[in-house]
Amino acid sequence: MPTKQYYLPAITVPALILAMLAASSARELATRSASTPGPSGYHLLKKIPLGGEGGWDYVAFDSPTRRLFISRGTKVVVLNVDTGTVAGEIANTDGVHGIAFAPELDRGFTSNGRAGTVTIFDLQSLQVIGSAKTGMNPDAIVYDPASKRVFTMNGHSNDATAIDAATGNVLGTIPVTGKPEFAVADGAGHVYVNIEDKSEELQIDTQNLKVTAQWPLAPCQEPSGLAMDIAHRRLFAGCHNEMMAVVDADSGKVIATPAIGDGVDANAFDPGTGFAFASNGMSATLTVVHEDAPDKSSVVENVATQKGARTMALDPKSHEVYLVTADFAPAPPSANENPKPRMMPVPGTFVVLIYGK
Repeated sequence: MPTKQYYLPAITVPALILAMLAASSARELATRSASTPGPSGYHLLKKIPLGGEGGWDYVAFDSPTRRLFISRGTKVVVLNVDTGTVAGEIANTDGVHGIAFAPELDRGFTSNGRAGTVTIFDLQSLQVIGSAKTGMNPDAIVYDPASKRVFTMNGHSNDATAIDAATGNVLGTIPVTGKPEFAVADGAGHVYVNIEDKSEELQIDTQNLKVTAQWPLAPCQEPSGLAMDIAHRRLFAGCHNEMMAVVDADSGKVIATPAIGDGVDANAFDPGTGFAFASNGMSATLTVVHEDAPDKSSVVENVATQKGARTMALDPKSHEVYLVTADFAPAPPSANENPKPRMMPVPGTFVVLIYGK
């Protein structure tokens, strides 16, 4: 076989070898840095006391206005996180659970569990502009930009309600296999939802309003929070047996199960940093998981928070994480009619916790 000849008119062979070694080292260093991140750097930046009485559920963050929307039983409190002042409230949202935004329509939506309705409001003025009827106990709520539809996950009727975001008209009801928990949209015509009592993940076709895939999440048990890396098609489900199930959104395969804390109720993913988060109310931690590669995730650290901080929102621009909680009175003694009594929040102690780098 004839020997090939290489012509290097602009560089000497030793210089070329050194350049190749340098490039190889740089690539190796970049790979090592990406796959083995150091501590996240997340810590408490600010604590904003809000007070008031009662419980809370989901929170949602509107990046353009820097406002945090907080569900508080019968109303949504809207907080300017930079000034620490309340910008307004959305009242008459009985049993409110979640908040969703349709930014291109300048609209917001709340899921009102006890009322069995969705409240539609103007995202700038916060004025209520409409409502829609849902199934029983609408819990999670998500906006799908591909279909321009809002979907509520109805915990007591085991179904999802589809609503036209522009008109407020109910378009249909989608039966699901059990109790639906949190949901995310991929922007390409699919909504994914955790089925908490069956430990399953469902894929919903948002145009045709039907379930198109049903996947077991074992070894994950009782999945609650859900987030998505849209670019790499990965779902991050927070499971009550203290793990985060990383799931292929196309095949349903559980790829990894990094450990998280106790009492997870929300998850988030930051595409700018590659961090996936789980807020764990019982262990009072924020688990930070790094997506080293689409098929590899590693726990970076568990940041100390405050007991009860189980729901959260993420600002992908500032990379800040927002949690809410309160102080708790001791749980009453257990009884036959109430074997697992819940701790009650102490009135006036409700706070917003802002974490960042």
